[in-house]
Amino acid sequence: MNKKLAILGIVVVILGILASASLFTVNETQQALVLQFGEPRRVIQDPGLKAKVPFIQNVVVYDRRVLDLDPPVEQVILADQKRLDVDAFARYRITDPLRFFQSVGSEMVLEQRLNTVVVSALRRVLGNVTVLAILSDERSQVMADIRQQVNAEAQRFGIDVVDVRIRRADLPEETSQSIFARMRSEREREAAEFRAQGQEQAQQIRSRAERERTVIIAEAQRDSQVLRGEGDNQAFRIIAEATGRDADFYSFYRTLQAYRDSLRNEDTTMVLSPTGDFFKYFGTLSGMASAGGAGSAPSGVPGGAPANTSGASAIPSAPSSTPPATQGAENTQPGKAAN
Repeated sequence: MNKKLAILGIVVVILGILASASLFTVNETQQALVLQFGEPRRVIQDPGLKAKVPFIQNVVVYDRRVLDLDPPVEQVILADQKRLDVDAFARYRITDPLRFFQSVGSEMVLEQRLNTVVVSALRRVLGNVTVLAILSDERSQVMADIRQQVNAEAQRFGIDVVDVRIRRADLPEETSQSIFARMRSEREREAAEFRAQGQEQAQQIRSRAERERTVIIAEAQRDSQVLRGEGDNQAFRIIAEATGRDADFYSFYRTLQAYRDSLRNEDTTMVLSPTGDFFKYFGTLSGMASAGGAGSAPSGVPGGAPANTSGASAIPSAPSSTPPATQGAENTQPGKAAN
């Protein structure tokens, strides 16, 4: 009886050992490769409880999550012969465990070989661009080119490169100063060009405005001359019509205007002959009555001497309706007051 129990216990232990050696678990973040005497037999990418031949087959588990690769800082020479210290990193995922096992075997070996691939791609791509491209919006396109080249070479390792990024890109001190000086000079040149273009446009605008101003003024002067001429013609026509109706009254009215303009100031002194046409509408002249005869000079004005018109009491008389011949006969003797 005891012997049977011992045998049963041994059998249970052996079965337990066989079960533990033949069963294994693959979780959601893993993928497995079953090897038999070191040769791959099958790939397991579905999670769950799996089985294998005990003591003959073994299992290699790989992570199916995105893994990081951090290459060392490398100095590259750009297209403009500037040196740049580049600190980059890459992210990859194992997509083909069988090829991964056959090409590199382990993640440690993969990191060594993938570092070389990333550095080579950085040197090739960055060697064709300038610092300005890295610092500008072209940086995303540069990184896409690097990732494409790295991924093309990484496919033979059974991995997929998800991303390649430049964490830092530092210039040596002397290179930084030269780059900044060049950028500053280029910005100053562009600013000078913009200012010159602005001044040219401003000059064109001023010239155009001055030309339009000249045209507008010329047209306005032309129109004003036309209007002034029309007004003068109309005024002359009205004057001519008025003169034609009563020429004597018009002459009398114009003479009164001349009196008003000439004798506006009280201290006005005029040197004129009292018998001249200017005084033809004055009926009496101060001092002529005391002279006592026709043709005698007015008192105080001997021989046509200057007379102060401010004290004259003569009043101009309007032209009478008497015919011109009769009126002339009445005024044949200068110096006598007209009745």
